[in-house]
Amino acid sequence: MLARADDVLVDTSKQQERFVIPNVVGHIEGNKTIISNLAQICNTLGRKMPHFLKFLNKTLATKGNVRGNVVVFMSKIPATKLNEKIKEYADTYVFCKECSKPETELTKKNDVIFLKCKACGAKYAPKSKI
Repeated sequence: MLARADDVLVDTSKQQERFVIPNVVGHIEGNKTIISNLAQICNTLGRKMPHFLKFLNKTLATKGNVRGNVVVFMSKIPATKLNEKIKEYADTYVFCKECSKPETELTKKNDVIFLKCKACGAKYAPKSKI
């Protein structure tokens, strides 16, 4: 009976993460990289596009412009590098360093950006890369 019950029960050891950042979707066209889902990524992270784009422009050392629903970077950037930078942004500006939850918001006071966690109440200034 135990063997039959083991076959019927659902395996709960394989849990999915609650917060999943989507990978970039885009293509390289000549010397430009065109990303079509950066707005979706910003929405998932809960951050505004100008702040996120400023971070990417600075860390990738290239210029990026929003054109309609897509973002165009003025150099060839592999998707793996973009995904690494998005994860770096999330680690710096989205996830709380106290409780590691993504329920945070950015506030600005006296030209200093603060990250305030809605889950644990922690408030701190992230190591600014912008």
